Amino acid sequence: MALVLRARAHRLIVRVLAAVLLLGLLSPPALAADVRAADVRVIKLDGVEVRLLPGTRQVVTVNRTTGTHARIVFWQHTARGWVNVVHSPRARIGYGGLVAPTRRRQNTGTTPIGTYALPFSFGSHPRPPAWRLPYRRYDANDYWVEDNASRYYNRYRSRELGGFRWWLDPNTLNGSERLAAYPRQYEMAVVIAFNYTRPVRYRGAGIFLHVNGSGPTAGCVSAPRPFLAFTLRTLRPDLHPVIAIGR
Repeated sequence: MALVLRARAHRLIVRVLAAVLLLGLLSPPALAADVRAADVRVIKLDGVEVRLLPGTRQVVTVNRTTGTHARIVFWQHTARGWVNVVHSPRARIGYGGLVAPTRRRQNTGTTPIGTYALPFSFGSHPRPPAWRLPYRRYDANDYWVEDNASRYYNRYRSRELGGFRWWLDPNTLNGSERLAAYPRQYEMAVVIAFNYTRPVRYRGAGIFLHVNGSGPTAGCVSAPRPFLAFTLRTLRPDLHPVIAIGR
């Protein structure tokens, strides 16, 4: 009888663990940004606080100048220290301005202050050979999930795979963003790992560095097309690049 009970208990545990995995209740793998506080070194570049990860040798800083305008700089660490490689005064932030990351709320048009990893990129063209950051070319079925009821919240996802309410109006709280609807801005884009590793519902999803549109963003950081092209051509995963947003 004891053996039967243990066998039943084992099967029950297996079923529970399988259900937890299926529902996505276990935490996703951590990004490089999840490191011990003791391993993070804080510096300032162009007046912006940067929390350097171990091994970080590339940094993009975003310094709000006035309104929703910002100066954006690509920094590379060399034998001479941190070098301003390329910059532009024509970057934009969200129409709601800057906000502390823990105070951010979805659909407020705010851009989160802080330092974040740049895990991968996406765009509308085939991947150029020189781009070393992981890249996905989107099609008409690809979305960034902003449905708070979905296990794929704040993830890149095709509607063909399901798992989120892709049909909801993108201008509503749970509406997801169809990437192909923004061919100018998302010609080239880099994912900013805000609220990404362990997403908090209603805090916000889909924060990117992308090509400038006609005005402020809905929370992303945007920059002139030549800056994006240079950035994607130059970013190297082995140099642990981050973006730091401040004022």
